[in-house]
Amino acid sequence: MGEATSDFLAQHMDPVLAVGIGGVAFAVALAVQFRVRRYIAAVYWTAVVTVSVFGTMAADTLHVALGVPYAASTCGFALVLAGVLALWHTCERTLSIHSVRTPRREAFYWATVVTTFALGTATGDLTATTLHLGYLPSGLLFAVVIAVPALAHRRLGLNPVVAFWSAYVVTRPLGASFADWMAVSPSRGGLGWGTGPVSLTWAVAIAASVAYLGVSRADVAQPDVAQPEVAQPEVA
Repeated sequence: MGEATSDFLAQHMDPVLAVGIGGVAFAVALAVQFRVRRYIAAVYWTAVVTVSVFGTMAADTLHVALGVPYAASTCGFALVLAGVLALWHTCERTLSIHSVRTPRREAFYWATVVTTFALGTATGDLTATTLHLGYLPSGLLFAVVIAVPALAHRRLGLNPVVAFWSAYVVTRPLGASFADWMAVSPSRGGLGWGTGPVSLTWAVAIAASVAYLGVSRADVAQPDVAQPEVAQPEVA
C-alpha cells in the first residue's frame, strides 16, 4: 500500500508537497505512538502505514529528484541500516522487538523500520528496473528470499532476532514489487489497475485487518496464568 500511495501522491500533486504531506503524517503518527503507554493496534499500524509511504518517498526522491541510481541508494540505505542496528545493539545490548519497552529503544526501533522501508523500495526498483527483471518476477524473487530466514530459523536454528530482521527487510521490496505490478500499465509489464485503486484496495485490507486485531487482540501476548506473577530482571 505504501508504494502505490506514494506513487499516487507524486503523480497527482507537486512532488515536494507530496513529500511534505508524507513527512507531516509520519511525524504526527509517530508522536501519537510515542505518547501511548501500551500497544494499541490502530495507533501502531497507523504509524507503520505512514512509515511505508514516507520511506518510499525518501527512496524515490533520491532517484527522481536528485538522480541517484538505485544501486547507489540501495547500498547507501543498507549502510545506514547496518549503522542503526549496530548503534542500537551497542547501546541496548539487544535487537529483540520484545525488549522495546523504553522510549530510547522505541526510537531505535522506528529508525530501523523507516530505514528498512527506504532500503526495500530502492532494492525493489533496482531489481525491477535497473536489472530489468520486471515487477512480477521481482515479487516472486523476494517471495522466495523472505522464506529463507523462516526456514533457516525452523530447520537450522537461526537466531530468532536475526531471522526476524532478515525477513522484515524483505517485506518492503516484496510488497512494493507486487504493488507496482498491479498498478503500472501493461506496456511496463503490469496489470494496469492504477495507483489509486491499488492504494484504496490495500488500505481497506489493512483497515479490516487492524480492526480484527483491535477486537480479537490476537497479536497481543497473553501472560501465563499458570505461573505466579514474579518480577523478573530484563534479559537482553
